[in-house]
This record gives sequence, C-alpha cells and structure tokens, in this order.
Amino acid sequence: MTSLHGKIALVAGATRGAGRGIAAELGAAGATVYVTGRTTRAERSEYDRPETIEETAELVTKAGGRGIPVQVDHLDPVQVQKLVSRIEQEQGRLDILVNDIWGAEKLIEWNIPVWEHSLEKGLRMLRLAVDTHLITNHFALPLLIKNKHGLIVEMTDGTAEYNRTNYRVSMFYDQAKTSINRMAWALAQEVQPYGCTAVALTPGWLRSEMMLEHYGVQEDHWQDAVAQEPHFCISESPRYVGRAVAALAQDPGLARWNGQSLSSGQLAQEYGFTDIDGSQPDSWRYLVEVADAGKPANAEGYR
Repeated sequence: MTSLHGKIALVAGATRGAGRGIAAELGAAGATVYVTGRTTRAERSEYDRPETIEETAELVTKAGGRGIPVQVDHLDPVQVQKLVSRIEQEQGRLDILVNDIWGAEKLIEWNIPVWEHSLEKGLRMLRLAVDTHLITNHFALPLLIKNKHGLIVEMTDGTAEYNRTNYRVSMFYDQAKTSINRMAWALAQEVQPYGCTAVALTPGWLRSEMMLEHYGVQEDHWQDAVAQEPHFCISESPRYVGRAVAALAQDPGLARWNGQSLSSGQLAQEYGFTDIDGSQPDSWRYLVEVADAGKPANAEGYR
C-alpha cells in the first residue's frame, strides 16, 4: 500500500452518507478531495437535509487531506463541465473519481408495482441515480485517463450477484441500482486501454445520517437501535466503505478488480481494514445467510 499524498480525488455526491465517509477516508490517506453536492450552508437541495458539502470538506482536511467543497448539480452538464475544468486548472490531473450521486430516498414508493408507483417520482429517481453518473463520467474521464492507474468507483446498493436474483423494492429502484453495476462493467472496458480501473462498490446496511435519525440514535450509541430492528446488528458506518475506496486507491495491483462488483465487507477481508469500532461487518453474506433465510438476528461470525 502507498499513501495518497499528491493524489487528486473527486467525490461526486459527498454531502452525506457514503460519499462523506469516502471523502473523509481519502483525506485520511492524504488526498486532495473535491467534494460536490447541492446543499451548502447557504442553500438546501430538494433533499432537504442539514448536512453540507462544507462540513464534508472540513472533515477531509481534519483527517489529514485537503477538502475543497464545490456546489454542483450533477444533472446540469454545464456545471459538471465547469467543475472538471476547475480541477484541471487547479491540479492538472484527476486520479480518483467516486460517483456517489443519489439523493432519491424520498422518491421511493416501497413494494409498489410500476403501474401504481408515481411515474414522476420514478423517472426523477432514475435521473438522479443514472443520468448524474453518466454526465459526470462524460466530463471527468478525459482528465482521469491522462494518467495510468486512475480509479473510477461507481457507488450502488447491492452486489451484481445479489441484485441479479433479488427484487429491489420497486421497479424504479431496482433499475437504478442494477444499472450502476452494469455501468461500472462497461466503463471497465472503456478505460482499460488507458491503464485505469472501474469498479462498482456497495456498502452494507449503512448507518447514514438519515438511517440513524430514523431509529432515533446517534453513531456513538447506534447499538440502541437493535432493539427496534434486530438485523441492524450488522450495520456499518460510512467510514467503512470509505476505507474500502482508500484501500483500492492505494493498491498497486488495483487492475485485478477492473469491471468487478465489490462490497465493503469483501474488501475488508482482502485488505484487512476495519470499521471505526474495529469490526469487519460482512452485510451481504449476512443478508443472504441470515436475514433472507429467516434466521434470528445474530452477527456472530459476520463482523
């Protein structure tokens, strides 16, 4: 492993959740990280959450890197093009691109068939989940592929293996999350001739700000939520998937992962990193072998 000092990263969709955890861990490894999103201290997006890109950038800098917040709506090609031009002018390179843009939880109508689900919300979900990633790749990759060993991480929910055989709560959500796995595979074919690597990556049951709020707990006592939802025992902090991205970015043998669908728990076993509590939760194996199998919640052997 090497450090990420001198490396330039763009975490698109870094306001909160996995994006914030990834940005912070890239900073902890020494990277300069451009953190983008729509919510700033002066303006909230339609998502209407309090977390801001400035807070994320400060976490990056506090961790040991350099955080640079830039307000960007990744559905707007002009804004994304301007962002990449700024990175090129200021840094002359881009080594790591993490596409974590999402922000559509409030649009999901759970377990509702396509003919009953709001079409407006469903199509908006797909635009936020898929179009944003395509637009960002279109403008950012010409800069990234100028240097060998560049890394593109497409963030999603669920491994390709799991999503292939499991319905993901609604037609629109299913399409959104399975599409990203295929997008990473297609990107891998396009960037491989330039010595770069593209992967899809999923966290497990993520203790995002919204999830903690849902259960009425804080990160420092998240275990209190297990009484409400026993399977929450397998949950993980956003820093865990952040450490997965940092480990990938520092791996001189990174190319062996090109085109693959990966999970935080899988990469923890490969690279030896832990979550902030010292454990190594393996949520997707747990989901199949315990939760989906109808067994009582018990994380022993899975973290």
